[in-house]
Amino acid sequence: MDAGARRRPARRARLDLAGLSRILVVNAGSTSLKLSLVDEQERSRAIEGFEPADAVGHRVVHGGDRFREPVLVDADVKAAIAELSSLAPLHNTPALEAIERAQQALPDVPHVAVFDTAFHQTIAPHAATYAVPRRWRDDWGVRRYGFHGLAVASVAERVSARRLVVCHLGGGSSVTAVLDGRSVDTTMGFSPLEGVPMATRSGSVDPGALLYLLREHGLSGEELDRALERDSGLEALGGLDDQLGFAVYTYRIAQAVAGMAVALGGIDALAFSGGVGENRRDVRDEVARRLDFIGDFTVEPVSAREELVISQAVETLLA
Repeated sequence: MDAGARRRPARRARLDLAGLSRILVVNAGSTSLKLSLVDEQERSRAIEGFEPADAVGHRVVHGGDRFREPVLVDADVKAAIAELSSLAPLHNTPALEAIERAQQALPDVPHVAVFDTAFHQTIAPHAATYAVPRRWRDDWGVRRYGFHGLAVASVAERVSARRLVVCHLGGGSSVTAVLDGRSVDTTMGFSPLEGVPMATRSGSVDPGALLYLLREHGLSGEELDRALERDSGLEALGGLDDQLGFAVYTYRIAQAVAGMAVALGGIDALAFSGGVGENRRDVRDEVARRLDFIGDFTVEPVSAREELVISQAVETLLA
């Protein structure tokens, strides 16, 4: 099925990038730096260095409550991103480093920060609120933010379905419910650790088990953080080629998709993006098989094009 050839309800109007003929998109991940140059025809190509451009768009994973829209990068914005690094240290810290490098290479053009969390600002309070003390929520900002927003937004633009579930499965993995192009629920929460198992991240774990490890086995906060971020997930289960690893991974994803059906009132389409989502048909088939009871829905792999969403956001802000 050719998702790009179909019409999507309430699709964002295609932006005319004539005023900015070249937008450099900087996507700093936890282990890699991806650079793309997007032209006025929305054609993008991967590049190796900071080539000349008319503007630069930066992907930033965590914008907290403050950043609900793209913003011009200045000293205050960089300070705020640094403060938020404690919530997403594997992502915001590299993003801030990439911003500094890009500004040094291209000091005379505008730099714009575009936030993954912004796409999920449409999630209703009942889906974004944890049942924890009010002080945690009101004073310390403990709530569900959601991540992978730029990737999900790019997939949603290319799939014609009112009730869409996007499984973005890569190094990090999340499942998101999209209704008429707007996020209504997602599996990642306060941090990118929550939700389904990932490559090296645990996904959701009973907090009681974590308290037990801290109290009874003397793990430090740093040791627990490293174990959950780097030594868990598929890494701890033997990978997707291990029977148990495959079963746990696909079961938890299917379980999450079923939960998103509650948020949507059903499912019209199930899209898979990311390295695993696009390239492992066995994962897609097994997840879909477990969801037969939901009824008919389409299943398709769709490439996430965050660089186009970011370039559009840059153009809109600078227009």
